[in-house]
Amino acid sequence: MSRTSRFDVSLPRRPYYPVSLVIVLLFCIGCAEVPLTHRQSLHLVPQSQMLTMSLQQYDKVLKESRLCTDQKKVNMVRRVGNRIAGAAERFLRDSGLGADIKNYKWEFNLIEDDKMVNAWCMPGGKVAVYTGILPITRNENGLAVVLGHEVAHAIARHGNERMSQSLLASMGGMALAVALKEKPSRTRQLYMAAFGVGASVGFLLPYSRVHESEADRIGLTLMARAGYDPRGAIPFWERMNKKGGARPPEFLSTHPAPASRIADMKIHINEALPYYEKSLK
Repeated sequence: MSRTSRFDVSLPRRPYYPVSLVIVLLFCIGCAEVPLTHRQSLHLVPQSQMLTMSLQQYDKVLKESRLCTDQKKVNMVRRVGNRIAGAAERFLRDSGLGADIKNYKWEFNLIEDDKMVNAWCMPGGKVAVYTGILPITRNENGLAVVLGHEVAHAIARHGNERMSQSLLASMGGMALAVALKEKPSRTRQLYMAAFGVGASVGFLLPYSRVHESEADRIGLTLMARAGYDPRGAIPFWERMNKKGGARPPEFLSTHPAPASRIADMKIHINEALPYYEKSLK
């Protein structure tokens, strides 16, 4: 028996797993269901790690930003935000996800930046609104459209899904803890970009059409449950579209609003309206 054949017999060969199979296995392990739409989504990052990073990055953003001192505007953001947060918790409870409520410690802050037309919500309910978006929201109902939409992204865990996709695509499926240790700057950039915090990074990860449709649908339901008229979403997005141009605002960069999207939204409004009408009784 030759040396080669002897070694071939005594040592087991390392199994080969096609990339497609690895992706399928990862999807099965990290699969979760989006409330209301029931779509299966990929969540590879443990919720505990997402929450830890949220607290760290949110504090960092607040320290590096100038908070608005106009108490009337601040109170409005927090008033609308808390009503949306309450509706979100009721929504989660009614969707059989009441156990997730403990992960949310809601916080709403208004950042003074009239040039930044943006708002975002991190895991755990850490929300920032920039003063630049207030002229477009115009009133509490318009602001409820924005906050309902952003909170919807959070409770649907779209950020985790985008982060998971980014880790899979750019870091070979590297675990978040390992990525933070070996490539901390790049990983934090991916995290901040995953939540549309465009003021802090040099690039943005646009939400997919699926994410946008889900956030629209869930967001309309949240604002209606909170007692705001979901029909106000149409004029808000029309105003936002007019704000676009050669250099659209950050909020529009990550939340495109074509005519087809507004048409879809009109369908979702009919689903949300009964909640609003119930709130008026």
